[in-house]
Amino acid sequence: MISSSSCSFLSNSAVAGSRSFCGGARKGHSSPFRVVCLAPSNDRNGSVVLDSPAKKEQIRNEPTSPPAEEETVSSGGPQDVYGEDKATEDQFVTPWNVSVASGYTLLRDPHFNKGLAFTEKERDAHYLRGLLPPTVIPQETQVKKMIQHVRQYQVPLQKYMAMMDLQERNERLFYKLLIEHVEELLPVVYTPTVGEACQKYGSIFMRPQGLYISLKEKGRILEVLRNWPEKNIQVIVVTDGERILGLGDLGCQGMGIPVGKLSLYTALGGVRPSACLPITIDVGTNNENLLNDELYIGLKQRRATGQEYAELMHEFMSAVKQNYGEKVLIQFEDFANHNAFDLLEKYRSTHLVFNDDIQGTASVVLAGLVAALKLVGGNLADHRFLFLGAGEAGTGIAELIALETSKQTNAPLDEVRKNIWLVDSKGLIVSSRKESLQHFKKPWAHDHEPVHRLVDAVNKIKPTVLIGTSGQGRTFTKEVIEAMASINEKPIILSLSNPTSQSECTAEEAYKWSQGRAIFASGSPFPPVEYEGKAFVPGQANNAYIFPGFGLGLIMSGTIRVHDDLLLAASEALAAQVSEENFEKGLIYPPFTNIRKISAHIAASVAAKAYELGLATRLPQPKDLVKFAESCMYTPAYRSYRQQE
Repeated sequence: MISSSSCSFLSNSAVAGSRSFCGGARKGHSSPFRVVCLAPSNDRNGSVVLDSPAKKEQIRNEPTSPPAEEETVSSGGPQDVYGEDKATEDQFVTPWNVSVASGYTLLRDPHFNKGLAFTEKERDAHYLRGLLPPTVIPQETQVKKMIQHVRQYQVPLQKYMAMMDLQERNERLFYKLLIEHVEELLPVVYTPTVGEACQKYGSIFMRPQGLYISLKEKGRILEVLRNWPEKNIQVIVVTDGERILGLGDLGCQGMGIPVGKLSLYTALGGVRPSACLPITIDVGTNNENLLNDELYIGLKQRRATGQEYAELMHEFMSAVKQNYGEKVLIQFEDFANHNAFDLLEKYRSTHLVFNDDIQGTASVVLAGLVAALKLVGGNLADHRFLFLGAGEAGTGIAELIALETSKQTNAPLDEVRKNIWLVDSKGLIVSSRKESLQHFKKPWAHDHEPVHRLVDAVNKIKPTVLIGTSGQGRTFTKEVIEAMASINEKPIILSLSNPTSQSECTAEEAYKWSQGRAIFASGSPFPPVEYEGKAFVPGQANNAYIFPGFGLGLIMSGTIRVHDDLLLAASEALAAQVSEENFEKGLIYPPFTNIRKISAHIAASVAAKAYELGLATRLPQPKDLVKFAESCMYTPAYRSYRQQE
């Protein structure tokens, strides 16, 4: 309802592309008006009138244009009804438009547009005759057409832009295409291509996606959140752009990461797109190239730090909870180490927060290791782990491995940590360095002489598992991998840094330098490798295995806090999905073709653990959590639109 005394946005459950307006178009009528979509009248498609039941005929007969003296026609053109053509640059015009989605407007609303899939009856009912070619094409045919369209591009960034353009035009077709061709398109809409998209975001930026909250909005963040048209938000992915993948500080251009992550929440985890909100916190950038780039879309100033940064983030976290409630999931993404750990620790007891770089990466890597044990034998406690990289990803993985090992063996956490060693930019983390270490590295400082080179650390520690989270490309050299192969019959080598250019080694290098004995997985995808007549299929330790199902499990159970046991449950559920057929190919992760089924099982395991721990609020607990998870998933099939009576 729209009344003459108030303004409101129209819910997109009934209409789309709507705008609110107030003002004097219908002054003098006190009874409430309602928006009615009529057949096109004159030159206005899907015209709208304000219908007062008491004075219906009178309002219809009233003139809808300004007084006669303003009704001028210029050069034979249409009447300038709203005075826009006569306005000068320093005069104000009102950009008002109220309409039910129909006709031309409907074809440009990505939430409701179906393109050539509109049926004959829908074309008549919604004033689409003549606005579309006469052929009716089902969604399945549209998918075939679009995948051919995407494949015609040779440059990955062009494929990315084609997909983003489709998302802006036809949301359901975008998700249908992504789901049905997930293995092919996942590297396009997310890593590694999203890294290049973020680097060039200023030049490829067409239409705004998500919310941008900058220092300019300090003190008004709640107001900014309320500008977002959707009110029932269940998942927020937020970044400040300081550490985008392995590419560093990209500032405001990091928005590609929350947008990409949330498209995977929908495609892989079935979370409704309208319930997802991507947010970028813009506190400036220290990237000199961006500061000097006229196309840069963010604040051109040095990054805010200290109290100013903390106050902005606290206002943001408080506003999110006030606006969306206790159960909205806030996923921190690509924050620099010094902020990532502090934010997670500060808000994990008051908000439903999850850091994908720390917790999501840890969960997916742990799942791969649990699965790999079936190929190499033994338990986690029987293995020794060496990490190159001691940031949020490395320490997060190490901690989750320690938690799972402690759970399996009932050994104290401090004891099982002694089997896990980390190397940072200064070498092996040892006790003699403890005083100078950041707080999140201190638990991993063990008694040992200083070691500066990675290959020396491999030879002295003799790990069975080598994990790279350094963000430094080609650091697993031939010397390093040969040392791992000399120590282990089947060395486990995980090269996890993204994008591909930052990977510690390629799949081909891992297999070749280990004489085909390595069990390998990477963060970015690599093609199959043939070595001495045998085909090897490298696995991908992609966070997309975990976070969509993990988030769905939190949402469907109404969980209010993230507990470490929920991450362990997700890891165990993913590892259980690896089949014997996968193991025969050397895979320690299942193929992405079954990702929705995998996500449903992960969601069910996470929800079950949440109910067990008393963290779930959706009662009673469903009897079959897997079936319940599948029933909660968004499906992108076209909906039939209500016919006009």
